[in-house]
Amino acid sequence: MNEILLAEFSTPGKLLKAAEKLSNCGYTTYETYSPFPIHGMDDAMRLKHSKLGWIVLCGGATGLIAGFSLQTWVSLHYPLIISGKPFFSYQAFIPVTFELMVLFSAFSAVFGMFALNKLPQHYNPIFKSDYFRKVTSHGFFIGIDSNEKGYDRDKLRDLFATLDVKHIEVIEDDE
Repeated sequence: MNEILLAEFSTPGKLLKAAEKLSNCGYTTYETYSPFPIHGMDDAMRLKHSKLGWIVLCGGATGLIAGFSLQTWVSLHYPLIISGKPFFSYQAFIPVTFELMVLFSAFSAVFGMFALNKLPQHYNPIFKSDYFRKVTSHGFFIGIDSNEKGYDRDKLRDLFATLDVKHIEVIEDDE
């Protein structure tokens, strides 16, 4: 059976301090929740840079190559002599090539974001908590899954007690 230890803090500063403390203690896969982005949270959690930029770059390059290749193949295999233009008139390929690059970049950004965020996620045991509803307006939370390396409920409760936690809840997942 899986469980999540959910700790609520009263201010974003206390949440940031708790995230730094957890990272210093060796925890790596916990989640922080707040109604707005908190400056410095990525550094406090020691998060790596996102791979999404590289995914978008690869998608854009694929669109660029696909658009240019398709037009090149069509112009060479189905030649049309119009106004004395050469068969391979690459200058006319630029608008379509650019648009396909943008289209492939956009699709790779959206689907890459879904994949990296593991979406759609229709169920999360943390939604069972009545306290967690405050996260959309004025709540600041840290959730630690029991699958985390070094997870010890009592040790974490003692650690959070030193960090001026407002409320601690253990959510058990039946699934």
